[in-house]
Amino acid sequence: MKQMKKSEIHFSIALDDQRVPEAISWRATDAGEDIHFAKAINIALWDRNDTGTMKIDLWTKDMPVDEMKYFYIDTLGAMAQSLEAATNDKLMAEKMRSLCQELMKHVEEQQKRNAAQNPQ
Repeated sequence: MKQMKKSEIHFSIALDDQRVPEAISWRATDAGEDIHFAKAINIALWDRNDTGTMKIDLWTKDMPVDEMKYFYIDTLGAMAQSLEAATNDKLMAEKMRSLCQELMKHVEEQQKRNAAQNPQ
């Protein structure tokens, strides 16, 4: 019997006294032994028994709100790319990309309003 290659990804979450993430680190067996650090993670798994999505969303308390918004826009864009590659559904992928563009415009307008209201 042929032995299958195995690859693992490990996450480590440091929590404060209130169980709020202070630090997120990860390493992957295929990426060497280096430890990488992140401010947020968003993991979605399709449960094959329950036929539904299971999610893990974590972010550190030093993650700025604007960065969080960019993180979700980038995630949605990456999902559009993955969806198109996996299913060849160009229409659905383009609608997701279009939403990303709308969201970027929204975030940029919010930042301009905030800057005008709070001049340095």
